[in-house]
Amino acid sequence: MWIRDIGKGFALILLVTLLQGCSGGGWTERERTVIFRSDSVMFVTTWHEDSVQLRTPSVDVAPEEFQSEELKTLMAKMLRTVTDPSQDGVGIAAPQVGINRRIIWVQRLDKEDEPFECYVNIRIDSLFGDTRRGPEGCLSVPGYQGMVTRNNNVVISYSDLESGNKVKEQIEGYTAVIFQHECDHLEGILYVDRADTVYVNQPWMEELRQYDYTRPGWW
Repeated sequence: MWIRDIGKGFALILLVTLLQGCSGGGWTERERTVIFRSDSVMFVTTWHEDSVQLRTPSVDVAPEEFQSEELKTLMAKMLRTVTDPSQDGVGIAAPQVGINRRIIWVQRLDKEDEPFECYVNIRIDSLFGDTRRGPEGCLSVPGYQGMVTRNNNVVISYSDLESGNKVKEQIEGYTAVIFQHECDHLEGILYVDRADTVYVNQPWMEELRQYDYTRPGWW
């Protein structure tokens, strides 16, 4: 009985600790370390070596942190990372750079000049319309592609960093696919979980060899 009670006490402490860590509050020391010690092009986590990081669901950024130096720095470095020739992606999610927060960058291929835009506390509210099956790759699954079926239309909601209000938007086409891929990262899901086929992209494999993807010593 005593052992059982000790076990219950430990479980309660563990539960409280987990809830505190997932409350979407202020930045942790680990998050600050990753944000400020990272180079302008951040280290991108990979499915073989960082599965726990990539499989952990992300939490919100608290409203009081919307104008914080941490968020501004993280957003800027994420953009620099996804657009760097070593990555050259159309989207990136915060877990891919070691931060389990609901933040993504998406290239809006459906807009003039195809700008990259950042979305904080984003969620997909609904999926609808026809489905489409097509190839997907991922910065965290380098050198591979897979065939994935996605919906052609999504409705997203996210926080406006100036007002704090929730914004809703409907997106369609290939850009909607990018949003689904990136939002999956925030739930700990990789495209390989949804793919019916995964294969080596040989030209990409060859391209990867020209860049240094060494993990930082402080990581």
